[in-house]
Amino acid sequence: MTVELVKSSASDADVLFAARVSTLGEQSLEELQKDPERSKGLINYLMRDRHGSPFEHNSMTFFISAPIFVFREFMRHRVGWSYNEESGRYRELQPVFYSPDESRKLVQQGRPGKYVFVEGTPTQHATVSRVLEESYQQAYAAYQKLLAEGVAREVARAVLPVGLFSSMYATCNARSLMHFLGLRTQHELAKVPSFPQREIEMVGERMEAEWARLMPLTYAAFNANGRVAP
Repeated sequence: MTVELVKSSASDADVLFAARVSTLGEQSLEELQKDPERSKGLINYLMRDRHGSPFEHNSMTFFISAPIFVFREFMRHRVGWSYNEESGRYRELQPVFYSPDESRKLVQQGRPGKYVFVEGTPTQHATVSRVLEESYQQAYAAYQKLLAEGVAREVARAVLPVGLFSSMYATCNARSLMHFLGLRTQHELAKVPSFPQREIEMVGERMEAEWARLMPLTYAAFNANGRVAP
């Protein structure tokens, strides 16, 4: 999977000037020229007491390549997000498919709402790899056959599985990203436990690493306050 930060306008100073406009008015713009380290207490206060809007005055655009089933979960996050995805109506889709490696836990144990995933056996991993490959090859051959018969791309794509890779640009702000990370990653510092599918968690972890570099004080406050979005 690919996660690339292609464009950003995001810093801890963006949080400070937005927060201080309530008391300083236009003078809050001076915060852009100051060292945010001096004001990390304010950032922590905003996070702790859940004053969320100052964390929206920034922007990050990611290019993401991942299986379609990851994107279908991803796009349940709507507030503060913008998406543009590769279209199977307008281009021929390429035969790039997802197959989990040996680190992927394969077996679900327990009832719905209270289950865990455990390691698969070597035989199960081998079976998953073989069956997925056979299925993908058959589906893509059917797709190519329909295209060769002159069937429109938007119709022919119906035979392709959700393990096919797609690509998109996703734009968010720090607040919307925190909501995403709170639900789509597991973390020892989280107050509220989450149980994400591993594949979307992999994408989330890579986005989180880029955001932590851009806004280190905000990121530290997020972790210090239980990874609950303000």
